[in-house]
Amino acid sequence: AADKEDSLVRVGLWFLESPQALLSLEVEDNGAGMDPTTLERLFSPFFTQKAPGMGTGLGLYVSRSLIEALGGRIEVRSRPGEGSLFRVLVPVRTEDRESCRAA
Repeated sequence: AADKEDSLVRVGLWFLESPQALLSLEVEDNGAGMDPTTLERLFSPFFTQKAPGMGTGLGLYVSRSLIEALGGRIEVRSRPGEGSLFRVLVPVRTEDRESCRAA
């Protein structure tokens, strides 16, 4: 994502209480972005746009599987030439809510 002189990556973490208690982690960049065809395949196992030998195409597939196993979800918004935003939403257990509010 950081592929140009004015590249930036923003990271944010929020505690959301409505209607369900969630932790929201967002990572946003102003990189190349992705076209609709790429977005459709993004979480498919072995899908990669990296050069041969530079990746297996399992990172986002495994990440989504782990997030969903926790009862969460991952959302992606992207436009070619504008960058991408990944949002991970994970439910917070009742016993952990106070420590999330304090953080």
